[in-house]
Amino acid sequence: MLAYMIRRLLWTPVLLAIVSMVVFVLGAYGPGDPVEVRLGQNYTPEAAERLREQLGLNDPIAVQWGRYVWSAIQLDFGESFVFQGRTVGEVLGPRLWVSAQLNIAAFLITVGFGLPLGFYTAKRQGTWLDPSIVLVTLALMALPVFIVAPFFIWLFALQLDWVPVSGWGGFFDRRIIMPAVTIGVPGIAVFTRLMRASTLDVLGQEYIRTARSKGLAETVVNYRHIARNALIPIMTIMGFTFAGLFGGALITELIYGIPGVARIALDSILARDFPIVTAFVLIGATMLVVGNLLIDFIYTVVDPRIRLQ
Repeated sequence: MLAYMIRRLLWTPVLLAIVSMVVFVLGAYGPGDPVEVRLGQNYTPEAAERLREQLGLNDPIAVQWGRYVWSAIQLDFGESFVFQGRTVGEVLGPRLWVSAQLNIAAFLITVGFGLPLGFYTAKRQGTWLDPSIVLVTLALMALPVFIVAPFFIWLFALQLDWVPVSGWGGFFDRRIIMPAVTIGVPGIAVFTRLMRASTLDVLGQEYIRTARSKGLAETVVNYRHIARNALIPIMTIMGFTFAGLFGGALITELIYGIPGVARIALDSILARDFPIVTAFVLIGATMLVVGNLLIDFIYTVVDPRIRLQ
């Protein structure tokens, strides 16, 4: 187990270096000139050449990439081309934290409802509850955000006056409820179907019949033998969900006026603000690697039979 984790940790910098190289090269050779973006209306050939020399853009691409990687190791992702005078950390940091809080709340809603519903429908297979619950979750998943979000605002904010219309006040503020529900509810159908299929597979195993024949209480069988084993294949999906915690939900953040990372990421792509785009991709890749590493560790906790070599 320890040796496996060490190998994975040693491979992490290599993977991130490859990702950064690909993104950096695409940014360097892609359409658009970062010097034009930075100078704006003050662009002249002489000023552009001075700025290229100052930023090191005349150096070979390998030298530029190596310089960027060395700075990134020190958590210095450079200065934004568009937001001049502000570093990438100053621009992205607060917005990443806002999106992370929103996605954590949505994740809790998705998992908190999806897993129990999937387990319940599997236990009620053959009754009218099984297809009814699955059908309702799929219907909620099919509703587009640009319809659900305005409806929530009209009903819960304008008509019932339960929550503010928009804005952001943190994880424990009431304004997080509507956007978190908007993002979290569609994922309930995914986890419901996954948990249902996994539970049905476990219910047909011999050790479940053996546990019941030994006279174990049904609650013990459900928790210790069925639920724990049914969760094992779902852990992988949860790892990918963890990797997306710092990603934004563009439409939801725009409608509810949340200062998350989605809008700034889109604007940076359109404006060719490559330092912000590269940092955003690197953060996403890091979260994906860390998420998979955590899931590998959780596998051994959920099922002690698993031993990573």
